[in-house]
Amino acid sequence: MGKPTGFMEHDRELPADCSPLERIKNWDEFHLHFDQGKLQTQGSRCMDCGVPFCHTGMRLPETTPFASGCPISNLIPEWNDLVYRGLWKEALNRLHKTNNFPEFTGRVCPAPCEGACVLGITEPPVTIKNIEVSIAEKGWSEGWIVAEPPEHRTGRTVAVVGSGPAGLSCAAQLNEAGHLVTVYERADRIGGLLMYGIPNMKLDKTFVQRRVDLMAEEGVTFITSTEIGTDIQATELVESFDAVVLCGGATKPNDLPIDGRDLNGIHFAVKFLHQNTKSMLDSKHADANYISAKDKHVVVIGGGDTGTDCVGTSVRHGCKTITQFEIVARPPDERLPNNPWPEFPRIYKLDYGQEEAAAKFGYNDPREYLTSATKFVGDEDGNIKELHTSRYEWVAGDNGRPFPKPIEGTETVRPADLVLLAMGFRGPEDTMLEQLGVERDQRSNVQAEEGKYATNVPGVFTAGDMRRGQSLVVWAFKEGRGAAREVDRYLMGSTDLP
Repeated sequence: MGKPTGFMEHDRELPADCSPLERIKNWDEFHLHFDQGKLQTQGSRCMDCGVPFCHTGMRLPETTPFASGCPISNLIPEWNDLVYRGLWKEALNRLHKTNNFPEFTGRVCPAPCEGACVLGITEPPVTIKNIEVSIAEKGWSEGWIVAEPPEHRTGRTVAVVGSGPAGLSCAAQLNEAGHLVTVYERADRIGGLLMYGIPNMKLDKTFVQRRVDLMAEEGVTFITSTEIGTDIQATELVESFDAVVLCGGATKPNDLPIDGRDLNGIHFAVKFLHQNTKSMLDSKHADANYISAKDKHVVVIGGGDTGTDCVGTSVRHGCKTITQFEIVARPPDERLPNNPWPEFPRIYKLDYGQEEAAAKFGYNDPREYLTSATKFVGDEDGNIKELHTSRYEWVAGDNGRPFPKPIEGTETVRPADLVLLAMGFRGPEDTMLEQLGVERDQRSNVQAEEGKYATNVPGVFTAGDMRRGQSLVVWAFKEGRGAAREVDRYLMGSTDLP
C-alpha cells in the first residue's frame, strides 16, 4: 500500500463530462479524463483492505442479478497501488491478468466493485472504474498493448458463435492457449453488443475495432455476415471443429402485446440502437437507413441501460419530446436496510440520457415511474399517434409474488409518433439451438452448469447471456473466460488458463 492515509487526505473526484447541451450535438464519447497526477491521487485513496470486497464477485443475495464486487475478480487494490506509485505498465500487466478488455469494462460496466468498496461504508468509494479505463488507455497510447500470438499451436480447432463480450473473451483465451479459433458473427461487424448494442457516445467503436484488429493479428479468424443455423447448419460446426462455444446472447426482446401493437412506429429498442450505430458508422447517417426520432414525440417503455441509450439517441436525433415509462417504483436516494453494503446499491441515479433530456427540455427527469402503456392508438394510415397509459401499484398475487396492477382512474392519453420497447430480453433465439438439440432451462437459456459451461451435446459449450440470461457485460467476460478454460481442459486433458 503506497499511502496508508490517502483515503483520509483526499476526496473522491471524477473527471468532468462534456456539458449535456454540447455533447448531444455529436456522437462522440463525452467523458473527459484526468491527468496522471489526479489519477495517482485517486489511486492513493485505496485502503488496501485486509478483506477487499471490491474484487469478490459474489451475488448477494443469490436471488438477485446484481454482483457484489467485480465478477472477473480484478486485482483492484494491487493496480490502484501501482498507479499511485506511477508504475503504469505494471498496473496494466496486473489488470490484464484477469481482464482481456479493460478499455470496455472501464467504460460500460456499472462498477459493482465501487458498490462493494470498504471505504464506501462511511465515505465515497474509490474511483475504481475511472482508474481502470485510464490504465488501459495509457497502455494503448504508450504502445504497451501489442499483438502477442501464441508461441505454439495445438492443432485443435474451436468455433465460437457470437462476437459479443462472452465470445470475444472466450476467443482471446482459447487463442492464447494455442488453439485455432474461428468466431462467427451474423452482423456485418465484429463486436456484438459492444458494437451495435451500446451507442457510440458510451463506447466509441474505434476502440472496439482496435481490439478486434489486435485479436486478428494474434491469429483469431473472424467471419461476419454469417448466421449459424441459417447460413451454416449448426451441426456442420460440430462436425468441422473439435469444440464449439455458443455465445449468441439472449436476443429475444420482451414484447408488449396490447391493443395497437402492430401499428407502424413501434419498435424494439435493440433494432433502433443497432440501425442507428450502423448508419453512423457506414455513412454518418447520410444513408438514412435508421429509425429517426427527429421531430417526433418519443416514448421509451422500459428503464435500464437500454432505455437510457434510447433516450440519449433520440435527443441527438432531435426529437420533439421524450418520455420514459418504468413499471417499477422510483429507487430511493440512499440504500435501504434491505440493500446493505456490500450489495450492489439499488439507488436512484440520473444517467447520461436522462441528464441530456432534462437539459434539453427542462425536465427534472423524463422518467415516469409506476407507469406503463395500456393501449396504442393509430391514425388512418396505420401509424402510431398516441398511447393510453395507467399508473400501477404492486400487489401480492395468489402465489405470494408481487405483480403490477393498474390503478383505476389514473388513465391518461399521450401523443406518440415513435414508441421504443426497452423491456429487457427473455432468452436466446431458437433455430441454432434446436438444430444442435441442446437442453434448455426453465427460462429457455442453454442448460449448462456454472463453472463447467458444457451442454448435453459432447464438445459443445456455452457462455454469457445465452447461458445465464440477460446480464452485465462484465459477467459475460467472466463466463467467456471460464468457458475457454473448460474447453481447453476438454481438448487437452488439463489447462493452465485462469
